[in-house]
Amino acid sequence: METRHVSVTDGDLLLMVGTMKGAFLVRSSSDRKRWDWGGPYFPGHAVYAMAFDGHDGSRRVFAAPESMHFGSLIRWTDDFGKTWTNPEAANVRFPEGSGSSLKRIWQIEVGGIERLWTLYCGVEPAALFESNDGGENWSLVRGLYEHPHREKWQPGGGGLCLHTVLTDGLANGRMLVAISTGGVYVSDDAGQSWRASNQGVRAEFLPDKHPEFGQCVHKVARAAGSDSRLYLQSHWGLYRSDDAGQSWSDIANGVPSDFGFPMVAHPHDADTAFIVPLEWVYRTRDGGNSWQPMTRGLPQKEALETVLRDGMTSDRLDPAGIYFGTRSGKLFASTDEGDSWRLLRDGLPPIVCLKVAMVGEPKAPRARQAPERTKARKRRPAARAIKRKGRVARKAGRRK
Repeated sequence: METRHVSVTDGDLLLMVGTMKGAFLVRSSSDRKRWDWGGPYFPGHAVYAMAFDGHDGSRRVFAAPESMHFGSLIRWTDDFGKTWTNPEAANVRFPEGSGSSLKRIWQIEVGGIERLWTLYCGVEPAALFESNDGGENWSLVRGLYEHPHREKWQPGGGGLCLHTVLTDGLANGRMLVAISTGGVYVSDDAGQSWRASNQGVRAEFLPDKHPEFGQCVHKVARAAGSDSRLYLQSHWGLYRSDDAGQSWSDIANGVPSDFGFPMVAHPHDADTAFIVPLEWVYRTRDGGNSWQPMTRGLPQKEALETVLRDGMTSDRLDPAGIYFGTRSGKLFASTDEGDSWRLLRDGLPPIVCLKVAMVGEPKAPRARQAPERTKARKRRPAARAIKRKGRVARKAGRRK
């Protein structure tokens, strides 16, 4: 199978697509009209996690391909897929004697501006790993792994996975992770200690419907410009927190189902978020007090699609672009914040991961040259006409 590559320049959008049979890198200029495809990379391997690190001039793309024989690795490219690192041994692994072995890497999170060169990855069985050298070496975050609740966490339908890691934009030292099924945990000291943060989130499958932990949380997203507002999609319920996760309020108002997987917050508006319940995309503009279906351009009949927890993302342009991929291999995009959609590609393997990033800083448009030459060309014909008129007049005079 031929692998194609994309040519990426500063100001381009890079869409990272992880599927059950490889990964793709897709680029577009900021107008988002034409998309060029690179890949497939790691053909035949599931890629559940991808990320882009553009800090300090970096152009590094991370991916976590997994093999049925050799397990999961974190690999990266600094040239948009032309070459990839290929570690000889697993670079994310549980310490000997821990009693755990890595099954899958579910999430790669690049640290925020206060955590340059720091990366986190969430894995199955549920645990958090940290790298402080840009991904070369990884260590287990002991504060979470040794939490007394861990022995009571149970696997959900997708396994016992730590799928959400939030650091960027939160208060200094604060981190948030979400586990299925364990719930939300928050650290205020950069991962040294953790507390369950699930007050108000239901667990309908347990005798106690509101336990301290054990909820089947599917995804958590941070609202724009806030370190206190969060949105949460659970197996039972949609929720919002306005106190950094200490408590959660149900916001499943007017949706066909409160079951879903992805949750995407708008990059600029803290009151806007996107979900995919059992029926296509819904959007709120008022913090979850109401939701509206956003279906223009999407199939309207017999569209029994599923979008997984990391199968939806947004860019940071204005208006924001929203993207989602389905288990049937369709990739949709909206450049008007969900008002309308178009199909970018069909026939892909099941899409399990979708991330987008802007590469570098957008280039300023080239200033147009003053039309001096155009003015000169306009003057010349007039001058020649004057000369011709003069010659005609002189000839007429001689004839007389």
